[in-house]
Amino acid sequence: MSVFDRLKAGLSRTARQIADQFDALVRGSEDRSGDEASVRTDTLDGLEDLLLMADVGVSASRNIVAAVGARARGTASLRTLVREELLRVLAAADRPPVEPASGPRVVLVVGVNGTGKTTTVGKLANQWKQAGYTPLICAADTFRAAAVDQLQVWADRAGVDLVRAREGADPAAVVFDAITAAKARGRDLVLIDTAGRLHTRTNLMQELEKIRRVIAREVPGAPHETLLVLDATVGQNALTQAREFMAVAGVTGIVLTKLDGTARGGIVVAIAHDLQLPIRFVGVGESLEDLLPFDANRYVDALFREPW
Repeated sequence: MSVFDRLKAGLSRTARQIADQFDALVRGSEDRSGDEASVRTDTLDGLEDLLLMADVGVSASRNIVAAVGARARGTASLRTLVREELLRVLAAADRPPVEPASGPRVVLVVGVNGTGKTTTVGKLANQWKQAGYTPLICAADTFRAAAVDQLQVWADRAGVDLVRAREGADPAAVVFDAITAAKARGRDLVLIDTAGRLHTRTNLMQELEKIRRVIAREVPGAPHETLLVLDATVGQNALTQAREFMAVAGVTGIVLTKLDGTARGGIVVAIAHDLQLPIRFVGVGESLEDLLPFDANRYVDALFREPW
């Protein structure tokens, strides 16, 4: 399957839920006659309901509907207007990651338990290896032996090195060892898997700050990217998690997992609109290849089904 085909398959639950209703909305906007203002109001109310159902969020939905309404008297179709406004929201959060001036590129991966963070690290390693990097994975979750064993499986699948330590070791010390190993082995990318944590766990947040200090000391300017892994199936709760991690972890981008497990794929738009954070990757399945670089045009096409 092509990248776009995998994305469409992963978003099929969302597309099935909203495509028919959107088509009916478009037909209504094209076929109804009578008072133009009342038709437009009915259509825009239906559009807002549709966006809310897709988990686009209240603020983003209202702004998109207002923008569409302001342009509705032009010649562009409703399909075109909605597509352009969705892309405008997503483009506003599309910023490239920081590239290292020297030394290995360091990517810190954070998130709460259960988001698919460890499997995401393995998939990211595979993704970047295919792109020409020579990754090394650091298993900085020393609290759960099962997490390290799981990460070893993914590292083996991706064919990359893994630096690990005994259970209960200081995570910051493991990070130091991993960066040292990356320099010695000529690796140009270090992916750091951290323990899942809630923002209310002060000790774990302090540990994360310590890890960041060690990284910055060993590689000036690092971490070059701090990726927050969010579970798409939790909907608007993902925004709450993101806000808390942004406050303490210097999050620079989002990886949104389990999009194939939800019928509300519009959460991507809510994240971009409310948080102004770029979506770096989306997870649409369980295989090594099912973590895809985010592409706004393809995403919108898959969300509402082609053709526009």
